[in-house]
Amino acid sequence: MREALTAAASRRVTRPAPLRQAVYDALTELIVNGSLKPGQHLVEAELAEHLGVSRQPVREALQRLQTAGWVDLRPAQGAFVHSPTEEEAAQLLGVRAVLETYSAQLAAKNAKPSDITRLDEIQLDGIAALADGDVDRLVAANTALHACITALADNAVLAELIAQVGQKVRWYYTPIAKPRGKEAWNEHSQLIKAIAKGDADRAGEVMRAHTERTTDFYRKQIAATEKRA
Repeated sequence: MREALTAAASRRVTRPAPLRQAVYDALTELIVNGSLKPGQHLVEAELAEHLGVSRQPVREALQRLQTAGWVDLRPAQGAFVHSPTEEEAAQLLGVRAVLETYSAQLAAKNAKPSDITRLDEIQLDGIAALADGDVDRLVAANTALHACITALADNAVLAELIAQVGQKVRWYYTPIAKPRGKEAWNEHSQLIKAIAKGDADRAGEVMRAHTERTTDFYRKQIAATEKRA
C-alpha cells in the first residue's frame, strides 16, 4: 500500500477544515482515483502517516467509509477497500442513466451558443487525453462534460441527485476510461450535436444509450474479473 500512496498525488490534510471531514474526504478521493484499489488492505498507521494526522481520525473515517459503502471492515482482519459487485454497479449506473437522460433533455432546451462552445472545448480536451493515454485527464474531461450538461439543465433537485451518485460513477468509470474511450467520446460528440440543435428528444436518446453502454461495459469487466478470480 505504501507504494500506491507514494505514487498518488500527495495531499496532506490541511488543518483549517474540520479534521474528521478532511480525512474522510482525502481517503474517499484516494479510493475514487484508484490510488487505493478495490480489495486493498488499509493500514491505519500508514494512512495516518500519509495524511499527516493521528490514527484516531483515520479510524473514525474508516467507520464512516464503511457506512457509505467505500470500505469493508472485517472482524480480526481490518479494513479493505470495497469491491463493487456487478449488481451494485448495475443499480447505481441505472439510476445515473435515468437522471442524466433527463439532464440532457433539459440542457438541449436551455443551451446557448456559448454553452455549446464550452462543450466543444471539453470534447477536444477529452479526445486529446485519449490520444495521449492520460487516464486522469480523460476522467476529468468526462466528469467536466457531464457536469456542464447538468449545469445547463438548470434544475437544482436534479443536480443534487446527480451529485449524490457522482463520486461512485467516477470510481466505476476510471478503470474503463481508456478501453471504452473511443466509443464514449464518439457518443459525446453525438450528444453535443443534439444539444446544439435544441433537440431534447434526441439528446435524451443519445444520453440514455451512452450511459447504458457504459453500464454494460463495466458489468462485463466485473464479470471477467470475478471469472479470473
